[in-house]
Amino acid sequence: MIMRIWHGATKTSRSDDFLSYLMKTGVPWYRSLAGNRGVFVLRRTKEETSEFLLLSLWDSMESIKRFAGPDIDKAIYDFSEDRDYLLELESEVAHYEVLTGCSSGELIPHETRKYSLIV
Repeated sequence: MIMRIWHGATKTSRSDDFLSYLMKTGVPWYRSLAGNRGVFVLRRTKEETSEFLLLSLWDSMESIKRFAGPDIDKAIYDFSEDRDYLLELESEVAHYEVLTGCSSGELIPHETRKYSLIV
């Protein structure tokens, strides 16, 4: 299993709106793709900037290549408002081989302002 890690940052004043945007665009898109095993959305706020990590789990590098193309380390910005929310369009994502882990598989809806694995 492979974990793909994307990082982005937005103004803290737009952080909740960006989360809602992710939950309507990127997260369901990842979940609809063959080979996706789950998605985590993480947020860290530091004064005027909120950073987001989108951690997605994939069956294999091949399943990532099917949607990302041959350059799997290149970040993808396919949604219309990405540029409006993000302070910078980072050019790369990272991939890690998942060696071990555990999850209850329970989803905590994003409306509670707590986040968990979506499986």
